[in-house]
Amino acid sequence: MTMSHESDGPAAEVALTSNEQMIADAAVPGGDDGVPAATEPKAATRQQVRREQFSVLLKSPGFVIGVIIVGFWVLSALLPGILTTFGPKDFSPIAPRSGPGDAWLGTDQIGRDVYTRLIYGARPILIVAPLATMIAIVVGTLLGLLMGFYRGYVDEILSRVVEAILSIPVVLMAILVVFTFGRSRPVIIGTIAVLFVPAITRTIRSAAIAEAQLDYVTSAKMRGESGWFIVAREILPNVTGLIVVELTVRLGYAVFTYATLAFLGFVGSNVTDADWGIDVSQNYTAIVSNVWWPTVFPALAIASLVIGVNLIADSINKAVSS
Repeated sequence: MTMSHESDGPAAEVALTSNEQMIADAAVPGGDDGVPAATEPKAATRQQVRREQFSVLLKSPGFVIGVIIVGFWVLSALLPGILTTFGPKDFSPIAPRSGPGDAWLGTDQIGRDVYTRLIYGARPILIVAPLATMIAIVVGTLLGLLMGFYRGYVDEILSRVVEAILSIPVVLMAILVVFTFGRSRPVIIGTIAVLFVPAITRTIRSAAIAEAQLDYVTSAKMRGESGWFIVAREILPNVTGLIVVELTVRLGYAVFTYATLAFLGFVGSNVTDADWGIDVSQNYTAIVSNVWWPTVFPALAIASLVIGVNLIADSINKAVSS
């Protein structure tokens, strides 16, 4: 008794049974580079989302204005010589206490050019604030991810430490640390970084807890992946948007904190150095004599930098949330 097999119709193309289909799928686990097939579309989707978010940023007026403001001060910090011909401690040929107009932004009480000191004064604050913020972001993100993923006693112990630091006012804590360990730049950077770590840690921890309950993390655990792998390769890429937002927000706070320490005299050892906070501190008493420009213009510089950073932060937050 013979059996005929029809192989010339459309039905032949779907002749695999469900078990045979599973075997065929298992035989080709991934792409050419050995990456599981499910991972490739996921990575492609993530890249597409980031491209769309970047496109939204470029169309945001707030982002563009913020970049222009911050970019100008970054240029001032990196290449002050192309924006002014004087040095920060040079005396202007214009008489002391000359107002704006006689010199671009006037001269201070001892005859130094206010505009030149503004340009050079951007350097200290744009060294300390970004470095302190980056250190805080790295440490806070690491702690937040570990606390959010592992939970248990790790989370309990670190949460108590975070809450204790958060209960102390930032500026007061900074003054105590700097007064104890000195006014050197590394101490200032480390102090500001340590003060911002708890807030970043708490934010990233909340995001990590939410991510750790999703199906893709459960699947990674069922595959037998290590905890470090899941944190670094699964959870971290999904909270990068929040990390960028935290970075920009904390940068604005770092600028303000450094300026406050400089105003109070806890930064550096030479009051003649060009620094916005120091200049405000050295000249604000002259306002009662109607010599306002040596104080107002450095204060406006601090405000403009904080506003520029906040505009960038708000735009990134909207792009990430959209």
